[in-house]
Amino acid sequence: MFWRFLFRKNLPGSSLCQLDYAVLGLGDSSYPKFNFVAKKLHKRLLQLGGNPLLPVALGDDQHDLGPDAVVDPWLVALWDKILALYPLPPGLEIISPDVRLPPKYTLRYLPEDSPRPGSDLLPPPAPRAAPCELQPFAARLLSNRRVTAQCHFQDVRLIEFDIAGSGITFSAGDVVMIQPQNCPEDVQQFCQLLRLEPHRRFVLEPTEPGTALPPLLPQPCTIQHLVTHYLDISCVPRRSFFELLASFSTNELEREKLQEFSSAQGQEELYSYCNRPRRTTLEAMWDFPHTTCAIPADYLLDLIPRIRPRAFSIASSVRAHPERMQILVAVVRYRTRLSKPRRGLCSTWLASLNPEQGDVRVPLWVKKGGMKFPADPATPVIMIGPGTGVAPFRAAIQERVALGRRGNCLFFGCRYKSKDFYCQTEWEELVTKGLLTLFTAFSRDQEEKVYVQHRIRENGRLVWELLSSGNAHIYLAG
Repeated sequence: MFWRFLFRKNLPGSSLCQLDYAVLGLGDSSYPKFNFVAKKLHKRLLQLGGNPLLPVALGDDQHDLGPDAVVDPWLVALWDKILALYPLPPGLEIISPDVRLPPKYTLRYLPEDSPRPGSDLLPPPAPRAAPCELQPFAARLLSNRRVTAQCHFQDVRLIEFDIAGSGITFSAGDVVMIQPQNCPEDVQQFCQLLRLEPHRRFVLEPTEPGTALPPLLPQPCTIQHLVTHYLDISCVPRRSFFELLASFSTNELEREKLQEFSSAQGQEELYSYCNRPRRTTLEAMWDFPHTTCAIPADYLLDLIPRIRPRAFSIASSVRAHPERMQILVAVVRYRTRLSKPRRGLCSTWLASLNPEQGDVRVPLWVKKGGMKFPADPATPVIMIGPGTGVAPFRAAIQERVALGRRGNCLFFGCRYKSKDFYCQTEWEELVTKGLLTLFTAFSRDQEEKVYVQHRIRENGRLVWELLSSGNAHIYLAG
């Protein structure tokens, strides 16, 4: 609404003549329209008579120091300008950067003998309430099957959930959001490092009246639940993490290093320490043990961000699998210069779940995806899905086949036919029945690499016929 109003053609050129403003854009110079919105906004405010306090600043993710290379000096200059124009009232002073602000919440421990709740498991959604981020559905894990050969370097899983009674509905192209959790070993290490008692119970009390409590945290809560389900101790820490950590440090050497990491001059070294090797928050804490053991529990939620949900394309159709949902998950594992391999939090957690070990539950909800498949049954569909990018197309093919739609053309690519040709039997059965046209590219099965683009070029005549005479829709994922 703001944008539409600002660009109305009938606005007088002096509309903002009494407005002082400053524009900071955050972008990535690898994109052709680098910081387009910030540039356009700055230009429009000028056209309407606004007075720029500073030249427009364009933060760039591609810079070695990231956006901070622009943001840091811009903020210093901005506050100098603002204080010159709008001095503080008498009796008020700028809070020194050396002053540590109070925590957002106070963590109040409960007596050991206080009454305990029955369970801190995720409650089921209220009747008829569609599951969402603040109220996910605890779906039962039905199966967790590896679909790549054991000798293949990439572990890919086809995972199935029971969503009966959830009220969840979805179509081909939609995504499922999954709320992951930290592994028990990391939780144990974290509690040991910070000298926290995992089973100690507490309640959170906002420092400022009216501050909302964190979502999805039960009240009361255990330290173990907080660290397992809420604190993202496996994420790469940001600069603000080191800045706050430095304020707790009583060790001179550790404090100096933390202050360097949080300074503008130390960003290149911080990048080499943290971002390049993908060092986790927990690993960084191990490197500063004297400081870490001095962290007040009240500051845990200020210091460490919450675990964010992960999105996965739904790889099945309810028409083929009623009350079920399947996803195709590539387990993230790679090496950096650190000795311990880097692992994706959500994919590693999902791969570790075994439905044979009891009632395993996964918090999830569904969001509409960006892909919409044609409603007209006569419209053919060309799908290009290398690797796990084929997941939404598996859902689409199942859905279209169930509706009797035959114009399904899939280009699928992987490394080896014998190692990572997901759903091979399923695809080939559909080809035999005349319900699917399948083109495969196995890039490493011969000396010269072959990719999906080569198969598209080889079958250019068919693709063009589907587009020109059949009005086919093309979809690409992966």
